[in-house]
Amino acid sequence: METQALAESGCLEADGENGVLVRIHVQPRAAKNGFVGLHGGAVKLRITAPPVDGKANSQISEVLAKLFQVPKSAVTLASGQQSREKRFRVAGISRAAALKTLAAAI
Repeated sequence: METQALAESGCLEADGENGVLVRIHVQPRAAKNGFVGLHGGAVKLRITAPPVDGKANSQISEVLAKLFQVPKSAVTLASGQQSREKRFRVAGISRAAALKTLAAAI
């Protein structure tokens, strides 16, 4: 995906000097993990975990940490605990670097 289109979608916001907020639309119980594009101003992410006992949120944190090459502790759920629409805070990465990485993954 083109970085400019991703930037204009609003799915990634700067959060302070060294962090970002990522809007995620999650599809649990998928056959495999992976980003599949944009969905209404959010990045659509398919995950294999079920939406039970925080398993989906934990798996999303792991996927984002691996994607952005930050420790899992740098990824926290900001909102959407029990919703398909979530916002995750990722510390330790600039918005520009996050856009480039996310654009390559979609």
